[in-house]
Amino acid sequence: MKQIYVFLILIIFGLSITTNAQFKEWGTKFGARYNLLLPQNEFPNVGFGGNDKFSFDNYTTSYLLEGFVGFELTRFLELDINAGYGSYAGFQFDYEGYYKSEIIPVGLRFRIAPFDLAGWNPYLYLGGGIMHYSNKYPEQNLYPSPVDVKTDGWTGSFPLGIGAEFAFSDMVVLDFSVGGAWSSGFDLNNYDDGNNIVDAHYNVSLGLTISGESCSSDKDMDGLGKCEEEKLGTSPRNPDTDGDGLTDGEEVMVYKTSPLLKDTDLDGLSDFDEVKKYKTDPLKADTDGDGLNDGEEVNKYKTDPLNQDTDNDGLKDGDEVIKYKTDPTNPDTDGDGLNDGEEVITFSTNPLSKDSDGDGLSDYDEVMTYKTNPLVKDTDGGSVDDGTEVNRGTNPLDAEDDVVKVGVPIILEGITFATGKADITPESENTLRKALKTLTTYPDISVEIAGYTDNVGSESSNQKLSQNRANSVRDWLVRQGIDPGRIVAVGYGESNPIAPNDTPEGKQKNRRIEFKRIK
Repeated sequence: MKQIYVFLILIIFGLSITTNAQFKEWGTKFGARYNLLLPQNEFPNVGFGGNDKFSFDNYTTSYLLEGFVGFELTRFLELDINAGYGSYAGFQFDYEGYYKSEIIPVGLRFRIAPFDLAGWNPYLYLGGGIMHYSNKYPEQNLYPSPVDVKTDGWTGSFPLGIGAEFAFSDMVVLDFSVGGAWSSGFDLNNYDDGNNIVDAHYNVSLGLTISGESCSSDKDMDGLGKCEEEKLGTSPRNPDTDGDGLTDGEEVMVYKTSPLLKDTDLDGLSDFDEVKKYKTDPLKADTDGDGLNDGEEVNKYKTDPLNQDTDNDGLKDGDEVIKYKTDPTNPDTDGDGLNDGEEVITFSTNPLSKDSDGDGLSDYDEVMTYKTNPLVKDTDGGSVDDGTEVNRGTNPLDAEDDVVKVGVPIILEGITFATGKADITPESENTLRKALKTLTTYPDISVEIAGYTDNVGSESSNQKLSQNRANSVRDWLVRQGIDPGRIVAVGYGESNPIAPNDTPEGKQKNRRIEFKRIK
Protein backbone atom coordinates (compact mmCIF):
# COMPACT_ATOMS: atom_id res chain seq x y z
CA MET A 1 0.00 0.00 0.00
CA LYS A 2 2.94 2.34 0.52
CA GLN A 3 3.40 2.93 -3.20
CA ILE A 4 -0.23 4.02 -3.53
CA TYR A 5 0.13 6.51 -0.69
CA VAL A 6 3.27 7.96 -2.21
CA PHE A 7 1.57 8.09 -5.59
CA LEU A 8 -1.44 9.99 -4.20
CA ILE A 9 0.73 12.39 -2.21
CA LEU A 10 2.73 13.28 -5.33
CA ILE A 11 -0.46 13.89 -7.29
CA ILE A 12 -1.89 16.21 -4.61
CA PHE A 13 1.42 18.04 -4.30
CA GLY A 14 1.69 18.51 -8.05
CA LEU A 15 -1.83 19.87 -8.33
CA SER A 16 -1.11 22.41 -5.59
CA ILE A 17 1.89 23.91 -7.36
CA THR A 18 1.48 27.43 -8.72
CA THR A 19 4.19 28.80 -10.99
CA ASN A 20 4.37 31.00 -14.05
CA ALA A 21 6.68 28.67 -15.94
CA GLN A 22 5.86 28.25 -19.60
CA PHE A 23 5.47 24.98 -21.50
CA LYS A 24 6.25 26.19 -25.01
CA GLU A 25 9.55 26.49 -26.83
CA TRP A 26 11.26 24.03 -24.48
CA GLY A 27 13.08 22.08 -27.21
CA THR A 28 13.91 18.60 -25.90
CA LYS A 29 12.94 17.03 -22.59
CA PHE A 30 13.52 13.79 -20.66
CA GLY A 31 11.29 12.11 -18.14
CA ALA A 32 10.17 9.06 -16.23
CA ARG A 33 6.64 7.91 -15.33
CA TYR A 34 5.15 5.48 -12.89
CA ASN A 35 1.93 3.95 -14.20
CA LEU A 36 -0.54 2.11 -11.99
CA LEU A 37 -2.21 -0.35 -14.42
CA LEU A 38 -5.77 -1.61 -14.12
CA PRO A 39 -5.97 -4.68 -16.44
CA GLN A 40 -9.04 -5.35 -18.58
CA ASN A 41 -9.45 -8.91 -20.00
CA GLU A 42 -11.51 -12.08 -19.61
CA PHE A 43 -10.92 -12.25 -15.84
CA PRO A 44 -12.59 -10.10 -13.14
CA ASN A 45 -10.97 -6.65 -13.13
CA VAL A 46 -10.91 -3.64 -10.89
CA GLY A 47 -14.08 -1.56 -10.76
CA PHE A 48 -15.81 -2.84 -13.91
CA GLY A 49 -17.73 -5.95 -12.83
CA GLY A 50 -19.68 -7.31 -9.88
CA ASN A 51 -17.03 -9.88 -9.12
CA ASP A 52 -14.08 -7.56 -9.45
CA LYS A 53 -11.49 -7.59 -6.75
CA PHE A 54 -8.46 -5.38 -6.19
CA SER A 55 -5.24 -6.31 -4.47
CA PHE A 56 -1.77 -4.86 -4.04
CA ASP A 57 0.09 -8.03 -3.23
CA ASN A 58 3.33 -8.69 -5.06
CA TYR A 59 1.75 -11.11 -7.47
CA THR A 60 -1.28 -9.24 -8.66
CA THR A 61 -0.08 -5.61 -8.76
CA SER A 62 0.10 -4.22 -12.33
CA TYR A 63 2.48 -1.37 -12.96
CA LEU A 64 4.67 0.11 -15.65
CA LEU A 65 7.84 2.19 -15.23
CA GLU A 66 8.55 4.28 -18.32
CA GLY A 67 11.27 6.54 -19.53
CA PHE A 68 10.86 8.87 -22.48
CA VAL A 69 12.51 11.53 -24.61
CA GLY A 70 10.26 14.29 -25.96
CA PHE A 71 10.74 16.52 -28.98
CA GLU A 72 8.71 19.68 -29.58
CA LEU A 73 7.50 19.58 -33.18
CA THR A 74 5.43 22.77 -32.90
CA ARG A 75 4.23 24.92 -30.05
CA PHE A 76 1.26 22.58 -29.68
CA LEU A 77 2.54 19.17 -30.79
CA GLU A 78 5.13 16.95 -29.12
CA LEU A 79 6.58 13.57 -30.12
CA ASP A 80 7.72 11.21 -27.34
CA ILE A 81 9.82 8.09 -27.69
CA ASN A 82 8.81 5.74 -24.84
CA ALA A 83 10.29 2.57 -23.38
CA GLY A 84 9.37 0.80 -20.16
CA TYR A 85 9.31 -2.19 -17.91
CA GLY A 86 6.40 -3.50 -15.84
CA SER A 87 4.03 -6.19 -14.77
CA TYR A 88 0.61 -7.08 -16.17
CA ALA A 89 -1.03 -9.14 -13.39
CA GLY A 90 -4.33 -10.05 -11.71
CA PHE A 91 -6.57 -12.73 -10.32
CA GLN A 92 -8.23 -15.47 -12.30
CA PHE A 93 -11.79 -16.64 -11.77
CA ASP A 94 -12.94 -17.02 -8.16
CA TYR A 95 -9.80 -15.11 -7.17
CA GLU A 96 -7.91 -18.26 -6.55
CA GLY A 97 -5.30 -18.42 -9.22
CA TYR A 98 -3.51 -15.47 -10.74
CA TYR A 99 -1.59 -14.50 -13.83
CA LYS A 100 1.45 -12.31 -14.22
CA SER A 101 3.37 -11.24 -17.30
CA GLU A 102 6.51 -9.18 -17.53
CA ILE A 103 5.93 -6.43 -20.12
CA ILE A 104 8.47 -4.30 -22.01
CA PRO A 105 6.73 -1.73 -24.28
CA VAL A 106 8.51 0.45 -26.84
CA GLY A 107 6.65 3.04 -28.91
CA LEU A 108 5.90 6.57 -30.09
CA ARG A 109 3.40 8.88 -28.50
CA PHE A 110 2.04 12.16 -29.85
CA ARG A 111 1.08 14.72 -27.27
CA ILE A 112 -1.31 17.52 -28.32
CA ALA A 113 -1.36 20.59 -26.03
CA PRO A 114 -3.76 23.11 -27.62
CA PHE A 115 -3.50 25.74 -24.88
CA ASP A 116 -0.75 28.22 -24.04
CA LEU A 117 -1.07 28.58 -20.27
CA ALA A 118 1.24 29.52 -17.43
CA GLY A 119 1.74 27.03 -14.60
CA TRP A 120 0.05 24.02 -16.12
CA ASN A 121 -0.33 22.41 -19.50
CA PRO A 122 -3.34 20.15 -20.28
CA TYR A 123 -2.87 17.70 -23.13
CA LEU A 124 -4.25 14.74 -25.04
CA TYR A 125 -2.01 11.85 -26.03
CA LEU A 126 -2.23 8.91 -28.42
CA GLY A 127 0.31 6.63 -29.99
CA GLY A 128 1.41 3.17 -30.94
CA GLY A 129 4.22 0.69 -30.57
CA ILE A 130 5.15 -2.87 -29.77
CA MET A 131 5.38 -4.69 -26.46
CA HIS A 132 7.23 -7.82 -25.43
CA TYR A 133 5.51 -9.97 -22.83
CA SER A 134 6.56 -13.03 -20.89
CA ASN A 135 4.27 -15.06 -18.57
CA LYS A 136 5.61 -15.63 -15.09
CA TYR A 137 4.48 -18.26 -12.61
CA PRO A 138 2.44 -20.32 -15.11
CA GLU A 139 1.94 -22.88 -12.36
CA GLN A 140 -0.40 -20.43 -10.61
CA ASN A 141 -2.78 -20.47 -13.58
CA LEU A 142 -5.58 -22.58 -12.09
CA TYR A 143 -7.76 -22.11 -15.17
CA PRO A 144 -6.07 -23.39 -18.32
CA SER A 145 -6.77 -21.41 -21.49
CA PRO A 146 -9.44 -22.95 -23.77
CA VAL A 147 -7.41 -21.69 -26.73
CA ASP A 148 -3.71 -22.17 -27.03
CA VAL A 149 -1.75 -19.11 -25.97
CA LYS A 150 1.87 -18.01 -26.23
CA THR A 151 3.58 -17.49 -22.94
CA ASP A 152 6.24 -15.35 -24.53
CA GLY A 153 6.04 -13.02 -27.55
CA TRP A 154 5.33 -9.61 -29.08
CA THR A 155 2.09 -7.70 -29.46
CA GLY A 156 1.02 -4.25 -30.57
CA SER A 157 0.22 -1.56 -28.01
CA PHE A 158 -1.90 1.55 -28.62
CA PRO A 159 -2.12 4.07 -25.76
CA LEU A 160 -4.68 6.90 -25.50
CA GLY A 161 -5.45 9.34 -22.71
CA ILE A 162 -5.44 12.82 -21.24
CA GLY A 163 -3.19 14.53 -18.77
CA ALA A 164 -1.59 17.71 -17.57
CA GLU A 165 1.86 18.99 -16.70
CA PHE A 166 2.47 21.08 -13.59
CA ALA A 167 5.71 23.03 -13.27
CA PHE A 168 7.90 22.63 -10.23
CA SER A 169 10.36 25.12 -11.72
CA ASP A 170 11.53 26.35 -15.11
CA MET A 171 13.03 22.96 -15.90
CA VAL A 172 11.27 20.39 -13.68
CA VAL A 173 7.68 19.38 -14.43
CA LEU A 174 5.26 17.00 -12.70
CA ASP A 175 3.28 14.97 -15.24
CA PHE A 176 -0.13 13.45 -14.30
CA SER A 177 -2.34 11.51 -16.73
CA VAL A 178 -5.14 8.96 -16.99
CA GLY A 179 -5.85 6.72 -19.94
CA GLY A 180 -5.38 3.26 -21.24
CA ALA A 181 -3.75 1.02 -23.81
CA TRP A 182 -5.05 -1.73 -26.04
CA SER A 183 -2.91 -4.58 -27.27
CA SER A 184 -3.35 -6.36 -30.54
CA GLY A 185 -3.21 -9.82 -28.90
CA PHE A 186 -5.00 -12.07 -26.43
CA ASP A 187 -2.12 -13.65 -24.52
CA LEU A 188 -0.97 -11.11 -21.91
CA ASN A 189 -3.00 -12.86 -19.18
CA ASN A 190 -2.06 -16.38 -20.40
CA TYR A 191 -5.72 -17.00 -21.19
CA ASP A 192 -7.90 -16.84 -24.32
CA ASP A 193 -11.53 -17.99 -24.26
CA GLY A 194 -11.95 -17.59 -27.99
CA ASN A 195 -14.28 -14.58 -27.74
CA ASN A 196 -11.70 -12.19 -29.20
CA ILE A 197 -11.40 -10.13 -26.06
CA VAL A 198 -8.12 -8.24 -26.42
CA ASP A 199 -5.98 -7.70 -23.39
CA ALA A 200 -5.92 -4.04 -22.33
CA HIS A 201 -5.50 -1.86 -19.31
CA TYR A 202 -6.43 1.46 -17.84
CA ASN A 203 -3.74 3.48 -16.17
CA VAL A 204 -3.15 6.34 -13.78
CA SER A 205 0.29 7.86 -14.29
CA LEU A 206 2.59 10.22 -12.47
CA GLY A 207 6.00 11.30 -13.70
CA LEU A 208 8.74 13.88 -13.54
CA THR A 209 10.08 15.66 -16.62
CA ILE A 210 13.23 17.71 -17.06
CA SER A 211 13.05 20.09 -20.00
CA GLY A 212 16.05 20.89 -22.13
CA GLU A 213 15.59 24.61 -21.55
CA SER A 214 14.72 26.80 -18.60
CA CYS A 215 13.34 30.32 -18.61
CA SER A 216 16.90 31.59 -18.51
CA SER A 217 18.03 29.40 -21.41
CA ASP A 218 19.47 31.49 -24.21
CA LYS A 219 19.73 29.08 -27.09
CA ASP A 220 20.19 31.79 -29.71
CA MET A 221 22.86 33.55 -27.62
CA ASP A 222 21.22 36.96 -27.91
CA GLY A 223 21.39 37.81 -24.22
CA LEU A 224 17.69 37.18 -23.49
CA GLY A 225 16.26 34.16 -21.72
CA LYS A 226 13.58 31.98 -23.30
CA CYS A 227 10.72 33.23 -21.10
CA GLU A 228 11.72 36.86 -21.56
CA GLU A 229 11.71 36.37 -25.33
CA GLU A 230 8.26 34.77 -25.13
CA LYS A 231 7.03 37.76 -23.16
CA LEU A 232 8.51 40.20 -25.67
CA GLY A 233 7.26 38.22 -28.65
CA THR A 234 10.74 37.62 -30.05
CA SER A 235 12.02 34.30 -31.29
CA PRO A 236 14.19 32.34 -28.82
CA ARG A 237 15.65 30.54 -31.85
CA ASN A 238 16.67 33.67 -33.76
CA PRO A 239 19.10 36.14 -32.15
CA ASP A 240 17.88 38.95 -34.41
CA THR A 241 14.12 38.60 -34.67
CA ASP A 242 13.51 41.70 -36.77
CA GLY A 243 16.61 41.20 -38.93
CA ASP A 244 17.97 44.71 -38.41
CA GLY A 245 21.52 43.65 -37.57
CA LEU A 246 21.25 44.11 -33.80
CA THR A 247 20.63 41.14 -31.54
CA ASP A 248 17.41 41.11 -29.56
CA GLY A 249 19.42 41.45 -26.35
CA GLU A 250 21.26 44.54 -27.60
CA GLU A 251 18.00 46.13 -28.64
CA VAL A 252 16.26 45.48 -25.31
CA MET A 253 19.10 45.99 -22.85
CA VAL A 254 21.50 48.43 -24.53
CA TYR A 255 19.65 50.57 -27.05
CA LYS A 256 16.05 50.25 -25.73
CA THR A 257 14.82 49.74 -29.28
CA SER A 258 12.09 47.36 -30.39
CA PRO A 259 13.44 43.91 -31.28
CA LEU A 260 10.31 43.43 -33.41
CA LEU A 261 10.88 46.48 -35.63
CA LYS A 262 13.84 47.08 -37.92
CA ASP A 263 13.24 50.82 -37.66
CA THR A 264 12.00 51.62 -34.16
CA ASP A 265 11.55 55.37 -34.68
CA LEU A 266 10.22 54.94 -38.25
CA ASP A 267 12.67 57.46 -39.69
CA GLY A 268 13.71 55.34 -42.65
CA LEU A 269 16.96 54.03 -41.16
CA SER A 270 17.35 50.60 -39.58
CA ASP A 271 18.22 50.53 -35.90
CA PHE A 272 21.58 48.96 -36.79
CA ASP A 273 22.47 51.75 -39.24
CA GLU A 274 21.49 54.40 -36.73
CA VAL A 275 23.55 52.88 -33.93
CA LYS A 276 26.56 51.52 -35.79
CA LYS A 277 26.84 53.58 -38.98
CA TYR A 278 25.40 57.05 -38.47
CA LYS A 279 25.56 57.30 -34.64
CA THR A 280 22.05 58.73 -34.60
CA ASP A 281 19.42 58.05 -31.93
CA PRO A 282 17.32 55.03 -32.98
CA LEU A 283 14.56 56.18 -30.63
CA LYS A 284 14.33 59.68 -32.11
CA ALA A 285 13.30 60.23 -35.72
CA ASP A 286 15.08 63.61 -35.91
CA THR A 287 18.27 63.27 -33.91
CA ASP A 288 19.59 66.80 -34.47
CA GLY A 289 16.17 68.47 -34.26
CA ASP A 290 16.52 70.34 -37.55
CA GLY A 291 13.07 69.46 -38.88
CA LEU A 292 14.19 66.62 -41.17
CA ASN A 293 14.09 63.02 -40.00
CA ASP A 294 17.33 61.08 -40.02
CA GLY A 295 16.34 58.92 -42.98
CA GLU A 296 15.55 61.96 -45.15
CA GLU A 297 18.86 63.55 -44.24
CA VAL A 298 20.89 60.44 -45.06
CA ASN A 299 19.02 59.05 -48.05
CA LYS A 300 17.39 62.05 -49.72
CA TYR A 301 19.16 65.29 -48.89
CA LYS A 302 22.65 63.93 -48.05
CA THR A 303 22.82 66.18 -45.01
CA ASP A 304 24.37 65.37 -41.64
CA PRO A 305 21.72 63.95 -39.28
CA LEU A 306 23.89 64.96 -36.33
CA ASN A 307 24.22 68.63 -37.36
CA GLN A 308 21.27 71.00 -37.61
CA ASP A 309 23.14 73.15 -40.13
CA THR A 310 25.14 70.86 -42.42
CA ASP A 311 26.63 73.63 -44.61
CA ASN A 312 27.12 76.05 -41.67
CA ASP A 313 25.33 78.88 -43.45
CA GLY A 314 23.24 79.88 -40.44
CA LEU A 315 20.05 78.10 -41.55
CA LYS A 316 18.76 74.77 -40.26
CA ASP A 317 18.67 71.97 -42.81
CA GLY A 318 14.91 71.67 -42.34
CA ASP A 319 14.37 75.38 -43.00
CA GLU A 320 16.55 75.26 -46.10
CA VAL A 321 14.65 72.31 -47.55
CA ILE A 322 11.10 73.12 -46.47
CA LYS A 323 10.95 76.89 -46.03
CA TYR A 324 13.55 78.50 -48.28
CA LYS A 325 14.08 75.73 -50.88
CA THR A 326 17.82 76.29 -50.68
CA ASP A 327 20.50 73.62 -50.87
CA PRO A 328 21.33 72.47 -47.31
CA THR A 329 24.72 71.17 -48.48
CA ASN A 330 25.76 74.43 -50.23
CA PRO A 331 26.18 77.54 -48.07
CA ASP A 332 25.64 79.84 -51.08
CA THR A 333 22.84 78.29 -53.12
CA ASP A 334 22.61 81.05 -55.75
CA GLY A 335 26.37 81.61 -55.92
CA ASP A 336 26.17 85.36 -55.45
CA GLY A 337 28.89 85.52 -52.80
CA LEU A 338 26.54 85.84 -49.82
CA ASN A 339 25.74 82.69 -47.87
CA ASP A 340 22.11 81.67 -47.54
CA GLY A 341 21.93 82.61 -43.87
CA GLU A 342 23.23 86.15 -44.54
CA GLU A 343 20.72 86.60 -47.34
CA VAL A 344 17.75 85.40 -45.25
CA ILE A 345 18.64 86.75 -41.82
CA THR A 346 20.84 89.81 -42.39
CA PHE A 347 20.00 91.28 -45.80
CA SER A 348 16.53 89.79 -46.45
CA THR A 349 17.59 89.02 -50.02
CA ASN A 350 16.50 86.02 -52.04
CA PRO A 351 18.97 83.15 -51.51
CA LEU A 352 17.77 81.58 -54.75
CA SER A 353 18.53 84.65 -56.91
CA LYS A 354 21.90 86.30 -57.41
CA ASP A 355 20.20 89.63 -58.11
CA SER A 356 17.22 90.00 -55.79
CA ASP A 357 16.06 93.39 -57.11
CA GLY A 358 16.87 92.67 -60.77
CA ASP A 359 19.04 95.77 -61.21
CA GLY A 360 21.91 93.95 -62.89
CA LEU A 361 24.15 93.89 -59.83
CA SER A 362 24.62 90.76 -57.71
CA ASP A 363 23.43 90.97 -54.13
CA TYR A 364 27.02 90.58 -52.96
CA ASP A 365 28.28 93.48 -55.09
CA GLU A 366 25.49 95.73 -53.91
CA VAL A 367 26.14 94.92 -50.25
CA MET A 368 29.89 94.60 -50.20
CA THR A 369 31.18 96.69 -53.11
CA TYR A 370 28.74 99.51 -53.88
CA LYS A 371 26.87 99.72 -50.56
CA THR A 372 23.61 99.94 -52.44
CA ASN A 373 20.31 98.41 -51.36
CA PRO A 374 20.03 94.92 -52.90
CA LEU A 375 16.26 95.05 -52.50
CA VAL A 376 15.78 98.35 -54.41
CA LYS A 377 16.68 98.76 -58.08
CA ASP A 378 17.41 102.49 -57.82
CA THR A 379 18.98 103.02 -54.44
CA ASP A 380 19.37 106.82 -54.77
CA GLY A 381 15.93 107.28 -56.31
CA GLY A 382 17.32 109.32 -59.15
CA SER A 383 15.36 107.35 -61.81
CA VAL A 384 18.33 105.27 -63.02
CA ASP A 385 18.82 101.73 -61.63
CA ASP A 386 21.95 100.86 -59.71
CA GLY A 387 23.32 98.52 -62.38
CA THR A 388 23.09 101.17 -65.08
CA GLU A 389 24.76 103.77 -62.89
CA VAL A 390 27.63 101.45 -62.02
CA ASN A 391 28.11 100.43 -65.63
CA ARG A 392 28.16 103.98 -66.92
CA GLY A 393 30.26 105.26 -64.07
CA THR A 394 27.81 107.40 -62.14
CA ASN A 395 27.28 107.09 -58.41
CA PRO A 396 24.28 104.85 -57.56
CA LEU A 397 24.12 106.56 -54.16
CA ASP A 398 23.81 110.08 -55.66
CA ALA A 399 20.58 110.99 -57.41
CA GLU A 400 22.06 114.16 -58.87
CA ASP A 401 24.13 112.37 -61.47
CA ASP A 402 21.42 110.08 -62.65
CA VAL A 403 20.23 112.48 -65.43
CA VAL A 404 21.82 115.64 -66.95
CA LYS A 405 19.04 118.25 -66.96
CA VAL A 406 18.22 120.22 -70.10
CA GLY A 407 19.11 123.95 -69.98
CA VAL A 408 20.93 123.83 -66.65
CA PRO A 409 24.52 124.99 -67.09
CA ILE A 410 27.36 123.25 -65.27
CA ILE A 411 30.52 125.24 -64.78
CA LEU A 412 33.54 123.13 -65.69
CA GLU A 413 35.75 124.48 -62.96
CA GLY A 414 39.41 123.72 -63.47
CA ILE A 415 39.63 124.38 -67.22
CA THR A 416 42.21 127.10 -67.77
CA PHE A 417 43.87 128.67 -70.82
CA ALA A 418 47.05 130.52 -71.62
CA THR A 419 46.64 134.25 -70.96
CA GLY A 420 44.78 135.94 -73.84
CA LYS A 421 44.79 132.72 -75.80
CA ALA A 422 42.58 129.63 -76.47
CA ASP A 423 45.29 127.09 -75.64
CA ILE A 424 44.14 124.66 -72.91
CA THR A 425 46.62 124.21 -70.10
CA PRO A 426 47.67 120.72 -68.93
CA GLU A 427 46.02 121.40 -65.55
CA SER A 428 42.61 121.20 -67.28
CA GLU A 429 42.90 117.46 -68.00
CA ASN A 430 40.90 116.21 -64.97
CA THR A 431 37.97 118.52 -65.59
CA LEU A 432 37.89 117.68 -69.29
CA ARG A 433 37.82 114.00 -68.41
CA LYS A 434 34.70 114.52 -66.29
CA ALA A 435 32.96 116.20 -69.23
CA LEU A 436 34.05 113.37 -71.48
CA LYS A 437 32.67 110.83 -69.01
CA THR A 438 29.30 112.57 -68.93
CA LEU A 439 29.01 112.53 -72.70
CA THR A 440 30.08 108.90 -72.78
CA THR A 441 27.66 107.94 -70.02
CA TYR A 442 24.71 109.66 -71.66
CA PRO A 443 25.09 108.83 -75.35
CA ASP A 444 21.70 110.30 -76.25
CA ILE A 445 22.27 113.88 -75.09
CA SER A 446 23.61 116.92 -76.99
CA VAL A 447 25.40 119.75 -75.22
CA GLU A 448 26.50 123.34 -75.65
CA ILE A 449 30.03 124.33 -74.66
CA ALA A 450 29.77 128.01 -73.71
CA GLY A 451 32.85 130.28 -73.38
CA TYR A 452 32.92 133.44 -71.22
CA THR A 453 35.52 136.16 -70.46
CA ASP A 454 35.87 139.05 -68.02
CA ASN A 455 35.48 142.68 -69.16
CA VAL A 456 39.15 143.32 -69.77
CA GLY A 457 39.68 144.32 -73.44
CA SER A 458 37.22 145.18 -76.13
CA GLU A 459 33.89 143.50 -76.36
CA SER A 460 34.63 142.16 -79.85
CA SER A 461 37.96 140.70 -78.86
CA ASN A 462 36.37 139.11 -75.81
CA GLN A 463 33.65 137.67 -78.02
CA LYS A 464 36.23 136.14 -80.34
CA LEU A 465 38.38 134.83 -77.47
CA SER A 466 35.40 133.14 -75.77
CA GLN A 467 34.40 131.47 -79.04
CA ASN A 468 37.93 130.20 -79.62
CA ARG A 469 38.16 128.81 -76.12
CA ALA A 470 34.76 127.03 -76.48
CA ASN A 471 35.99 125.61 -79.78
CA SER A 472 39.17 124.33 -78.09
CA VAL A 473 37.13 122.38 -75.52
CA ARG A 474 34.82 121.02 -78.25
CA ASP A 475 37.81 119.97 -80.36
CA TRP A 476 39.36 118.14 -77.38
CA LEU A 477 36.14 116.16 -76.79
CA VAL A 478 35.81 115.29 -80.47
CA ARG A 479 39.38 114.05 -80.49
CA GLN A 480 38.40 111.71 -77.64
CA GLY A 481 35.73 110.09 -79.81
CA ILE A 482 32.60 112.14 -79.13
CA ASP A 483 30.37 112.68 -82.18
CA PRO A 484 30.89 116.34 -83.24
CA GLY A 485 27.19 116.57 -84.04
CA ARG A 486 26.44 116.27 -80.33
CA ILE A 487 28.50 119.35 -79.34
CA VAL A 488 27.87 123.02 -80.11
CA ALA A 489 30.55 125.60 -79.16
CA VAL A 490 29.31 129.16 -78.46
CA GLY A 491 31.30 132.18 -77.31
CA TYR A 492 29.40 134.71 -75.16
CA GLY A 493 32.27 137.10 -74.55
CA GLU A 494 31.95 139.24 -71.45
CA SER A 495 28.16 138.84 -71.21
CA ASN A 496 26.37 137.09 -68.34
CA PRO A 497 28.97 137.66 -65.64
CA ILE A 498 28.48 135.57 -62.51
CA ALA A 499 30.57 137.88 -60.32
CA PRO A 500 31.52 141.56 -60.29
CA ASN A 501 34.45 142.42 -62.57
CA ASP A 502 35.90 144.91 -60.10
CA THR A 503 38.10 142.39 -58.29
CA PRO A 504 40.63 139.85 -59.53
CA GLU A 505 38.62 137.08 -57.96
CA GLY A 506 35.43 138.18 -59.65
CA LYS A 507 37.13 138.44 -63.03
CA GLN A 508 38.57 134.91 -62.60
CA LYS A 509 35.07 133.50 -61.98
CA ASN A 510 33.75 135.22 -65.08
CA ARG A 511 36.47 133.63 -67.22
CA ARG A 512 34.78 130.25 -67.45
CA ILE A 513 33.58 127.33 -69.61
CA GLU A 514 29.99 126.10 -69.06
CA PHE A 515 28.57 122.70 -70.00
CA LYS A 516 24.83 122.77 -70.78
CA ARG A 517 22.53 120.05 -72.11
CA ILE A 518 20.46 121.32 -75.04
CA LYS A 519 18.77 118.05 -76.05
